[in-house]
Amino acid sequence: MLPVTTKNKIMKLLLLLLLPFSLAAQNIDGNNSGSAKATAFVNSLNDVQSKKAVFPFDEMNRYEWHYLPAAMVARYGVCVKDLDSNQKQYLYTLMKAYLSNEGYTRTQSIMSFEYLLKELEPNNPIRIPENYYAAVYGNPGKDSVWGWKFSGHHVALNFTIVNNQLAFAPFFFGVYPAIVKEGSKKGMRVIKDEEDLGFELVNSFTPGQKTKTLFQLKAFNDIVSTNAEQVGPLAPVGIFAKDMTHDQKIILNKLIVAYLSSMPTEIAKTRMKKVTTEDMDAIRFGWAGDTVPGKPHYYRIQGKTFLIEFDNTQSNANHIHTVWRDFNGDFGEDLLREHYHNTKHHH
Repeated sequence: MLPVTTKNKIMKLLLLLLLPFSLAAQNIDGNNSGSAKATAFVNSLNDVQSKKAVFPFDEMNRYEWHYLPAAMVARYGVCVKDLDSNQKQYLYTLMKAYLSNEGYTRTQSIMSFEYLLKELEPNNPIRIPENYYAAVYGNPGKDSVWGWKFSGHHVALNFTIVNNQLAFAPFFFGVYPAIVKEGSKKGMRVIKDEEDLGFELVNSFTPGQKTKTLFQLKAFNDIVSTNAEQVGPLAPVGIFAKDMTHDQKIILNKLIVAYLSSMPTEIAKTRMKKVTTEDMDAIRFGWAGDTVPGKPHYYRIQGKTFLIEFDNTQSNANHIHTVWRDFNGDFGEDLLREHYHNTKHHH
């Protein structure tokens, strides 16, 4: 886990974005370090692995993603358990380029839980450690448009790079158990702030505010958007951010930042700027289920451009799913539209 001081610095930095400021368009991969790391990973693979891991950019399986164990839903790409230690290092170096320290640590922690689940359920055939897959689309060393993804149980990272601009959605993290009840990891919580801040916000509301916020007594059994390739806005439920007090807005902003904090700081800043410029008047926070820990609960934060969903309902409310979706930007669709329009216009 990140030291608290580091995490607080990141949160303070992102919360500054709520003040008026100007930020030039962010060149995410300006020094091409990310594409160089993707190239190094691809070059480390043998021919058999390359055939599994490398696809043309327009290959349609780029849009397929899931968060169930890979033993239940097959993935495209090369499997981590089939990589040697050198190749794994290239892959993890690539992941570090596109995640913050916290995001990388969280990914590794979720992956390590497969060992924990194998211990808890030794006869369950779907508990296979390192059953995670990496795939690269296009040629990261040469192409201005390329992408890569990493997927397995409770992790789905989808990155699309268009002229050095980065799209990172769909972006999914889950964990089971949400709170480890026994063993050497007892008490560990991989996904903490997203739950604690949600409870803090919903329980800060007056009865009148709560009436607007609670839109369903029973929590959904999963995120509503599931693993859809593209999503549009869900039902407009919950309380508007503009109907919250100043202190409540700060909690809401911290909650949004908690999702973005898995991203490198510059990427998180860019996305938060879009939230503050395009979404603030439209953002709603809606809650379904119980408002106390240990009982099934769900919330969503929805603006004009994005959707966040959180649920903790399965396994006696000890099993979390979280997702960030961009309505026009999943898989870089907005960046690609602009790129192809400009290319056509140029020619």
